[in-house]
Amino acid sequence: MTLALARQRDLTHARAAGWPLSRRLTLSLATLLVLLALWWLVAHFGWVDPLFLPPPQRVLAQLITIAGPTGFMDATLWQHLGASLGRILVALAAAAFFGITVGIAMGLSPTVRGVLDPLIELYRPVPPLAYLPLMVIWFGIGETSKVLLIYLAIFAPVALATLAGVQSANAVRVRAAQALGASRSQVLWHVILPGALPDILTGLRIGLGVGWSTLVAAELIAATRGVGFMVQSAGEFLATDVVLAGILVIALIAFVLELGLRALQRRLTPWHGEGQ
Repeated sequence: MTLALARQRDLTHARAAGWPLSRRLTLSLATLLVLLALWWLVAHFGWVDPLFLPPPQRVLAQLITIAGPTGFMDATLWQHLGASLGRILVALAAAAFFGITVGIAMGLSPTVRGVLDPLIELYRPVPPLAYLPLMVIWFGIGETSKVLLIYLAIFAPVALATLAGVQSANAVRVRAAQALGASRSQVLWHVILPGALPDILTGLRIGLGVGWSTLVAAELIAATRGVGFMVQSAGEFLATDVVLAGILVIALIAFVLELGLRALQRRLTPWHGEGQ
Protein backbone atom coordinates (compact mmCIF):
# COMPACT_ATOMS: atom_id res chain seq x y z
CA MET A 1 0.00 0.00 0.00
CA THR A 2 2.80 2.37 0.91
CA LEU A 3 4.63 1.61 -2.35
CA ALA A 4 1.48 2.26 -4.37
CA LEU A 5 0.93 5.59 -2.62
CA ALA A 6 4.54 6.57 -3.24
CA ARG A 7 4.23 5.76 -6.94
CA GLN A 8 0.99 7.73 -7.17
CA ARG A 9 2.63 10.68 -5.41
CA ASP A 10 5.63 10.59 -7.78
CA LEU A 11 3.30 10.45 -10.78
CA THR A 12 1.33 13.42 -9.46
CA HIS A 13 4.52 15.42 -8.92
CA ALA A 14 5.75 14.53 -12.41
CA ARG A 15 2.50 15.71 -13.96
CA ALA A 16 2.57 18.89 -11.90
CA ALA A 17 6.16 19.57 -12.91
CA GLY A 18 5.47 18.82 -16.57
CA TRP A 19 2.36 21.01 -16.88
CA PRO A 20 4.14 24.37 -16.95
CA LEU A 21 6.47 23.15 -19.73
CA SER A 22 3.53 21.76 -21.73
CA ARG A 23 1.65 24.99 -21.25
CA ARG A 24 4.61 27.09 -22.37
CA LEU A 25 5.10 24.88 -25.40
CA THR A 26 1.41 25.14 -26.32
CA LEU A 27 1.47 28.93 -25.99
CA SER A 28 4.65 29.17 -28.04
CA LEU A 29 3.24 27.02 -30.84
CA ALA A 30 -0.02 28.98 -30.76
CA THR A 31 1.88 32.26 -31.07
CA LEU A 32 3.84 30.98 -34.07
CA LEU A 33 0.67 29.71 -35.74
CA VAL A 34 -1.07 33.07 -35.21
CA LEU A 35 1.89 34.92 -36.74
CA LEU A 36 1.93 32.51 -39.68
CA ALA A 37 -1.82 32.98 -40.19
CA LEU A 38 -1.46 36.78 -40.09
CA TRP A 39 1.38 36.59 -42.61
CA TRP A 40 -0.77 34.45 -44.92
CA LEU A 41 -3.75 36.81 -44.60
CA VAL A 42 -1.67 39.91 -45.34
CA ALA A 43 -0.15 38.26 -48.41
CA HIS A 44 -3.41 36.65 -49.58
CA PHE A 45 -5.43 39.88 -49.56
CA GLY A 46 -2.58 41.92 -51.03
CA TRP A 47 -2.34 44.35 -48.13
CA VAL A 48 1.43 44.45 -48.71
CA ASP A 49 3.17 44.27 -52.08
CA PRO A 50 4.50 40.70 -52.63
CA LEU A 51 7.85 42.26 -53.51
CA PHE A 52 8.17 43.26 -49.86
CA LEU A 53 6.29 40.37 -48.23
CA PRO A 54 5.81 37.27 -50.38
CA PRO A 55 3.30 34.65 -49.16
CA PRO A 56 4.63 31.87 -46.90
CA GLN A 57 4.00 29.17 -49.50
CA ARG A 58 6.23 31.05 -51.96
CA VAL A 59 9.00 31.30 -49.36
CA LEU A 60 8.68 27.57 -48.66
CA ALA A 61 8.84 26.79 -52.38
CA GLN A 62 11.94 28.95 -52.74
CA LEU A 63 13.51 27.23 -49.75
CA ILE A 64 12.97 23.85 -51.42
CA THR A 65 14.41 25.22 -54.67
CA ILE A 66 17.63 26.58 -53.17
CA ALA A 67 18.04 23.36 -51.19
CA GLY A 68 18.08 21.46 -54.48
CA PRO A 69 20.67 21.38 -57.26
CA THR A 70 19.61 24.83 -58.53
CA GLY A 71 20.77 26.54 -55.35
CA PHE A 72 21.46 30.27 -55.19
CA MET A 73 24.60 32.23 -56.10
CA ASP A 74 26.37 29.15 -57.52
CA ALA A 75 25.87 27.03 -54.39
CA THR A 76 23.10 24.98 -52.84
CA LEU A 77 21.60 25.79 -49.47
CA TRP A 78 23.58 22.92 -47.93
CA GLN A 79 26.85 24.31 -49.26
CA HIS A 80 26.02 27.77 -47.91
CA LEU A 81 25.03 26.21 -44.60
CA GLY A 82 28.19 24.09 -44.44
CA ALA A 83 30.37 27.17 -44.97
CA SER A 84 28.59 29.10 -42.21
CA LEU A 85 28.65 26.22 -39.74
CA GLY A 86 32.34 25.63 -40.44
CA ARG A 87 33.18 29.24 -39.61
CA ILE A 88 31.15 29.40 -36.43
CA LEU A 89 32.29 26.00 -35.13
CA VAL A 90 35.96 26.91 -35.60
CA ALA A 91 35.37 30.24 -33.84
CA LEU A 92 33.39 28.53 -31.06
CA ALA A 93 36.09 25.90 -30.47
CA ALA A 94 38.83 28.55 -30.28
CA ALA A 95 36.75 30.86 -28.06
CA ALA A 96 35.81 27.97 -25.75
CA PHE A 97 39.44 26.89 -25.35
CA PHE A 98 40.94 30.32 -24.80
CA GLY A 99 37.91 31.77 -22.99
CA ILE A 100 37.73 28.95 -20.44
CA THR A 101 41.51 29.00 -19.97
CA VAL A 102 41.59 32.77 -19.44
CA GLY A 103 38.54 32.66 -17.15
CA ILE A 104 40.13 29.99 -14.95
CA ALA A 105 43.42 31.90 -14.80
CA MET A 106 41.61 35.13 -13.86
CA GLY A 107 39.57 33.34 -11.21
CA LEU A 108 42.61 31.72 -9.58
CA SER A 109 45.09 34.59 -9.85
CA PRO A 110 44.33 38.21 -8.87
CA THR A 111 47.42 39.25 -10.82
CA VAL A 112 46.19 37.67 -14.05
CA ARG A 113 42.77 39.18 -13.50
CA GLY A 114 44.28 42.60 -12.91
CA VAL A 115 46.13 42.36 -16.22
CA LEU A 116 43.43 40.83 -18.44
CA ASP A 117 40.17 42.14 -16.98
CA PRO A 118 40.61 45.73 -18.26
CA LEU A 119 41.45 44.46 -21.74
CA ILE A 120 38.33 42.30 -21.90
CA GLU A 121 36.11 45.01 -20.46
CA LEU A 122 37.47 47.54 -22.97
CA TYR A 123 36.67 45.48 -26.06
CA ARG A 124 33.54 43.69 -24.81
CA PRO A 125 31.04 46.62 -25.05
CA VAL A 126 32.04 47.40 -28.65
CA PRO A 127 29.70 45.73 -31.19
CA PRO A 128 31.58 43.06 -33.19
CA LEU A 129 30.56 44.81 -36.41
CA ALA A 130 32.73 47.79 -35.40
CA TYR A 131 35.81 45.57 -35.67
CA LEU A 132 34.97 44.61 -39.26
CA PRO A 133 37.14 47.27 -41.00
CA LEU A 134 40.03 46.55 -38.63
CA MET A 135 39.85 42.81 -39.34
CA VAL A 136 40.00 43.48 -43.08
CA ILE A 137 42.98 45.85 -42.71
CA TRP A 138 44.93 43.47 -40.47
CA PHE A 139 44.03 40.06 -41.88
CA GLY A 140 42.69 40.70 -45.37
CA ILE A 141 39.46 39.38 -46.85
CA GLY A 142 40.09 35.66 -46.35
CA GLU A 143 38.58 33.22 -43.88
CA THR A 144 40.82 34.42 -41.02
CA SER A 145 39.07 37.78 -40.68
CA LYS A 146 35.63 36.15 -40.75
CA VAL A 147 36.47 33.58 -38.08
CA LEU A 148 38.22 36.17 -35.88
CA LEU A 149 35.20 38.47 -35.97
CA ILE A 150 32.96 35.64 -34.74
CA TYR A 151 35.63 34.61 -32.22
CA LEU A 152 35.66 38.10 -30.70
CA ALA A 153 31.89 37.93 -30.26
CA ILE A 154 32.06 34.60 -28.39
CA PHE A 155 35.26 34.96 -26.34
CA ALA A 156 34.19 37.59 -23.79
CA PRO A 157 30.93 35.90 -22.63
CA VAL A 158 32.77 32.59 -22.20
CA ALA A 159 35.72 34.09 -20.31
CA LEU A 160 33.57 36.18 -17.97
CA ALA A 161 31.13 33.32 -17.31
CA THR A 162 34.05 31.02 -16.46
CA LEU A 163 35.48 33.68 -14.14
CA ALA A 164 32.12 33.96 -12.35
CA GLY A 165 31.89 30.18 -12.03
CA VAL A 166 35.40 29.83 -10.59
CA GLN A 167 34.78 32.65 -8.11
CA SER A 168 31.54 31.03 -6.95
CA ALA A 169 33.26 27.75 -6.06
CA ASN A 170 32.20 26.39 -2.68
CA ALA A 171 34.93 27.49 -0.26
CA VAL A 172 34.01 24.77 2.24
CA ARG A 173 34.52 22.04 -0.37
CA VAL A 174 37.81 23.59 -1.47
CA ARG A 175 39.12 23.67 2.10
CA ALA A 176 37.88 20.13 2.73
CA ALA A 177 39.70 18.85 -0.36
CA GLN A 178 42.87 20.66 0.69
CA ALA A 179 42.60 19.24 4.20
CA LEU A 180 42.40 15.75 2.71
CA GLY A 181 45.69 16.34 0.91
CA ALA A 182 44.43 17.21 -2.57
CA SER A 183 46.91 19.04 -4.76
CA ARG A 184 46.08 22.35 -6.42
CA SER A 185 45.40 20.66 -9.75
CA GLN A 186 43.16 18.07 -8.08
CA VAL A 187 41.19 20.82 -6.36
CA LEU A 188 40.82 22.58 -9.72
CA TRP A 189 39.69 19.51 -11.68
CA HIS A 190 37.55 17.82 -9.03
CA VAL A 191 36.09 20.72 -7.04
CA ILE A 192 36.32 24.08 -8.77
CA LEU A 193 35.61 23.12 -12.39
CA PRO A 194 32.58 20.90 -11.65
CA GLY A 195 31.12 23.76 -9.63
CA ALA A 196 31.87 26.26 -12.40
CA LEU A 197 30.53 24.04 -15.19
CA PRO A 198 26.96 25.45 -15.18
CA ASP A 199 28.30 28.99 -15.59
CA ILE A 200 30.73 27.89 -18.30
CA LEU A 201 27.95 26.22 -20.30
CA THR A 202 25.73 29.27 -19.86
CA GLY A 203 28.56 31.43 -21.18
CA LEU A 204 28.91 29.14 -24.19
CA ARG A 205 25.19 29.42 -24.89
CA ILE A 206 25.28 33.21 -24.69
CA GLY A 207 28.46 33.41 -26.73
CA LEU A 208 27.10 31.11 -29.42
CA GLY A 209 23.99 33.27 -29.74
CA VAL A 210 26.06 36.43 -30.16
CA GLY A 211 28.46 34.68 -32.53
CA TRP A 212 25.67 33.34 -34.72
CA SER A 213 24.17 36.83 -35.01
CA THR A 214 27.63 38.15 -35.96
CA LEU A 215 27.89 35.57 -38.74
CA VAL A 216 25.96 37.69 -41.24
CA ALA A 217 28.34 40.62 -40.68
CA ALA A 218 31.36 38.32 -40.94
CA GLU A 219 30.17 36.98 -44.28
CA LEU A 220 30.10 40.49 -45.72
CA ILE A 221 33.89 40.19 -46.06
CA ALA A 222 34.23 39.02 -49.66
CA ALA A 223 32.48 35.71 -48.98
CA THR A 224 31.33 33.50 -51.84
CA ARG A 225 29.41 31.03 -49.69
CA GLY A 226 27.49 31.16 -46.44
CA VAL A 227 23.92 31.70 -45.28
CA GLY A 228 24.66 35.32 -44.38
CA PHE A 229 26.23 35.87 -47.80
CA MET A 230 23.18 34.28 -49.43
CA VAL A 231 20.80 36.61 -47.56
CA GLN A 232 22.86 39.70 -48.37
CA SER A 233 23.12 38.77 -52.05
CA ALA A 234 19.38 38.06 -52.28
CA GLY A 235 18.68 41.47 -50.73
CA GLU A 236 20.74 43.17 -53.44
CA PHE A 237 18.60 41.44 -56.10
CA LEU A 238 15.34 42.22 -54.21
CA ALA A 239 14.71 38.47 -53.92
CA THR A 240 12.65 38.82 -50.76
CA ASP A 241 11.55 35.19 -50.79
CA VAL A 242 15.19 34.04 -50.68
CA VAL A 243 15.93 36.58 -47.94
CA LEU A 244 13.07 35.26 -45.81
CA ALA A 245 14.06 31.65 -46.53
CA GLY A 246 17.63 32.42 -45.41
CA ILE A 247 16.42 34.17 -42.27
CA LEU A 248 14.25 31.16 -41.49
CA VAL A 249 17.25 28.83 -41.89
CA ILE A 250 19.41 31.06 -39.67
CA ALA A 251 16.71 31.11 -36.98
CA LEU A 252 16.15 27.33 -37.12
CA ILE A 253 19.87 26.52 -36.91
CA ALA A 254 20.31 28.91 -33.99
CA PHE A 255 17.32 27.27 -32.27
CA VAL A 256 18.71 23.77 -32.81
CA LEU A 257 22.16 24.78 -31.50
CA GLU A 258 20.55 26.37 -28.44
CA LEU A 259 18.50 23.23 -27.75
CA GLY A 260 21.64 21.12 -28.13
CA LEU A 261 23.57 23.18 -25.60
CA ARG A 262 20.61 23.13 -23.21
CA ALA A 263 20.45 19.35 -23.47
CA LEU A 264 24.21 19.14 -22.87
CA GLN A 265 23.87 21.41 -19.85
CA ARG A 266 21.07 19.30 -18.39
CA ARG A 267 23.10 16.13 -18.94
CA LEU A 268 26.36 17.43 -17.48
CA THR A 269 24.83 19.49 -14.67
CA PRO A 270 21.45 17.91 -13.85
CA TRP A 271 21.39 19.62 -10.44
CA HIS A 272 21.48 22.99 -12.22
CA GLY A 273 19.20 22.38 -15.19
CA GLU A 274 15.98 21.38 -13.48
CA GLY A 275 14.37 24.73 -14.05
CA GLN A 276 15.23 24.96 -17.76
